[in-house]
Amino acid sequence: MSTKIAAEVNKRRTFAVVAHPDAGKTTLTEKLLLFGGAIQVAGAVKSNKIKKSTTSDFMEIEKQRGISVATSVMGFEYRDRQINILDTPGHKDFAEDTYRTLTAVDSVIVVIDVAKGVEEQTERLVEVCRMRDTPVMVFINKLDRVGKDGMDLLDEIEEKLKLNVCPLSWPVGMGPDFKGVYNIYEKQLNLFAPGTKYGDLTALEDLDDPVLDKLVGEDYAEELREEANMVMEVYPDFDREAYLKGQLSPVFFGSAVNNFGVKELLDCFVEVAPTPTGFHTEERDIEPLEPKFTGFVFKIHANMDPRHRDRIAFMRVCSGVFERNTNYLHVRKNKKMKFSNPTTFMASKKEVVEQAYPGDIVGLYDSGNFKIGDGLTEGETLHFKGIPSFSPELFRYIENANPMKSKQLAKGIDQLMDEGVAQIFTKTSNNRKIIGTVGQLQFDVLQYRLEHEYGASCRYEPVQLHKACWIEAEEEEQLKEFLRKKAQFIAKDKEGRYVYLAESKWMLSTAQQDYPKIKFHFKSDF
Repeated sequence: MSTKIAAEVNKRRTFAVVAHPDAGKTTLTEKLLLFGGAIQVAGAVKSNKIKKSTTSDFMEIEKQRGISVATSVMGFEYRDRQINILDTPGHKDFAEDTYRTLTAVDSVIVVIDVAKGVEEQTERLVEVCRMRDTPVMVFINKLDRVGKDGMDLLDEIEEKLKLNVCPLSWPVGMGPDFKGVYNIYEKQLNLFAPGTKYGDLTALEDLDDPVLDKLVGEDYAEELREEANMVMEVYPDFDREAYLKGQLSPVFFGSAVNNFGVKELLDCFVEVAPTPTGFHTEERDIEPLEPKFTGFVFKIHANMDPRHRDRIAFMRVCSGVFERNTNYLHVRKNKKMKFSNPTTFMASKKEVVEQAYPGDIVGLYDSGNFKIGDGLTEGETLHFKGIPSFSPELFRYIENANPMKSKQLAKGIDQLMDEGVAQIFTKTSNNRKIIGTVGQLQFDVLQYRLEHEYGASCRYEPVQLHKACWIEAEEEEQLKEFLRKKAQFIAKDKEGRYVYLAESKWMLSTAQQDYPKIKFHFKSDF
């Protein structure tokens, strides 16, 4: 069996596509699926004229707003490899979903808009990748528009994202003068022809070949020779080992909306990207080639299909083979569970899977058993690390707007909180419920989904809070005193843990000074 596992592991490439909103991340994902033969027609993310929305944005609210608000998972085969893409929300209000997704992938492709360069959200996400030494590949997108100079962009990536770059392709012209891309890695010139699937390929071992002048014109040929030679002198050669350690990032140029430069990125990616890697747990490190199955839940999505009210837990297989209808241990609940219809994804299309291997993402139908971070094993007790909930920054009281639907509201809030859409805190003094989020847009999404998926309506009321932090103390007496004196600022989270709701920065620092033996935590996994 272990040789079978090894063969399957070597075939797999599991990665996330991350970017600032509007950099073209979902469009790139669509085109990768198109080249992989997983879809026949790519959808336009924002065009209302095209009835088909992009495959990965399947929630109603995403289609309306033209942004991704939930991570979607897509798998396809390409050149004898099994490719698993996780398309993440770019919007900063959904950063938490993206951070959690980054715990489940082996590498990342970062999309950068040629005109805007490196943006704030990209910096945050790449920082998470650097903390984990995740291999990063960069795709500079929208070359059919006028943007920043290639060299300037490389400097910006090195400076702002702290990545060591290694360009593997180089653009010829830009915007209306965009002629194509020279693939340094394959030594090929790919001429841009709008509307075609691949452009025209010409092998060019030597850039001094006079054929180049004929293909792009003397001026552009000269510019390409000059810039490409400078790039090859200034930047290091591609070294796969350095890339796999997260120390070197290959850079590609293209235009996802025109299918241009995407194939080069994908071809190089399937060759060099890492196969599934190991995972840390509190007890020990897990290696993918171990014979026994282990996996963890990194995301929960309620109502994938609103007609069936189904909740799906997304599980990353870490080692061994996951098999349908087999009993596995749910570590946190210490109970055995088996799954009769585990699924693999093509965005909202799902199919039942008999077996899954390390690197695969499996959807488990869930009636409320799972939380983010839960582990499944063949019997061993393992606790996966590094899937935190962050302290929210925005708060609202949530009230029932329709007393006839209080059951629906309670159920909706309960399920959507398990997804990590937001966090709920119940004040111990008066039982009022407070929703905490890291972004304003999550309040709208929560309200929309409660109404459209659960038939419940809610309204928000303002509450002045600076931070919510989890508290603990080694001595019971100190905790009791703190809870008594700060009673009006104490709440419990969904797990029943005590949370201190500080109204201002000053209140928080005063509490920390007055109670040195109380620990204040800004992440839930303390």
